[in-house]
Amino acid sequence: QVQLVESGGGLVQAGGSLRLSCVVSGTIFSLMAMGWYRQAPGKQRELVAAVSTFGTTNYADSMKGRFTISRDNAKGTVYLQMNSLKPEDTAVYYCNGVRRGQDYWGQGTQVTVSS
Repeated sequence: QVQLVESGGGLVQAGGSLRLSCVVSGTIFSLMAMGWYRQAPGKQRELVAAVSTFGTTNYADSMKGRFTISRDNAKGTVYLQMNSLKPEDTAVYYCNGVRRGQDYWGQGTQVTVSS
């Protein structure tokens, strides 16, 4: 059974930083493409950043230069370092993994940025 467990969310002031973690179990993590998505109240879920099995990264335009996604295959963990946070970054952040055409999701972690 594949499980994704996020942690690291919380309340932070604008301009601050947070690092989210997502630990994956039940599969071969190095063969899984990983991503972070977020969903704000009343809005659709959107891609924040993704990292391929080869380590190639891509970011949504509004996160470029502020967020960094990385993976540690030895630990089965993907990270999202978020700097220069803005109130509009407030959302539930979800970890996503894709392997063999199947999507897996974590339960989400709340990030709240106060102004």
